[in-house]
Amino acid sequence: MNITLSLLPDKLAICRLPPDTGIPKWASGGGILSITRTNDELSIVCAEADVPEEVRSDRGWRCLQVAGPLDLALTGVLASLANPLAAARINIFAVSTFDTDYLLVKEENLARSIDVLIRSGHRVNGIE
Repeated sequence: MNITLSLLPDKLAICRLPPDTGIPKWASGGGILSITRTNDELSIVCAEADVPEEVRSDRGWRCLQVAGPLDLALTGVLASLANPLAAARINIFAVSTFDTDYLLVKEENLARSIDVLIRSGHRVNGIE
């Protein structure tokens, strides 16, 4: 499966808040915003610049967007991206929406991640 991805411009942060926390106002900025609540946590992915310093977060993530929309019955999209990156020992954080998937990699691994994905037959737009 050959996939086309686009590198998005923002640096992102992955934040962890207590599960009973309301959605904070700082999380309503533009760009990528993903909010997931479980019994254990409220997880927010958003622009790094919007996250207050005191919030528990992991910063310095970049995002590769899978060209979509994808059919929800399609299988193996994330696996075809994650497997070569795992073989190269590059960690990822994946976010999925109704239309597509987003693959986050640490900024220090971005160039190597793009190289691995291209060598695996994928295409990445938005790189210089």
